[in-house]
Amino acid sequence: MAKPVLQIKGHTADSIKALIRKDERYGIGIRLYAVYQVSKWQSSRKLEDLYNTSFKQITNWVHRFEKEGLEGLKDKEGRGRKDRLTLIQKQEITMVLENELPTKYGYNTATWTGPLLINWIKKEFKIEYKKAQIYNIIKTLGFSYQKGKGIFPEANKEKQENFKNALKKTSRRKS
Repeated sequence: MAKPVLQIKGHTADSIKALIRKDERYGIGIRLYAVYQVSKWQSSRKLEDLYNTSFKQITNWVHRFEKEGLEGLKDKEGRGRKDRLTLIQKQEITMVLENELPTKYGYNTATWTGPLLINWIKKEFKIEYKKAQIYNIIKTLGFSYQKGKGIFPEANKEKQENFKNALKKTSRRKS
């Protein structure tokens, strides 16, 4: 009879990975242990599954460790894609979202949406974004995307109720 497999119930694999990424020391420790295993003649190709990364990344860690020591295992600043919007442009977008309506810029709505903001940024700054990225930008500016509800304050409640009642009456007749 096989022994039961040990399971983790309080956390998911993603939440554990987030903890590792949250504290730089954990990530450095994992990289250092991978370097240690390579020093004990473990193949980087065999270690890639264990560390959930490519063998090339493991060899990069080894080379950086040999060159710079522990400092070489730390993440470097300035990695990733550079921001296309300047700080001034971001401040202008924030000001527009907080203080101005889209109607001021010729749009036929009183609410800013992702696609409207994409269009506005393209016109103002000649920078084009995709729909998914604009919501990341909105979040980094301190705003949250809120889905609108189909409630119209200018609607006449009495007329709505009369319409609903009339609709109920006609639906009974067809049955």
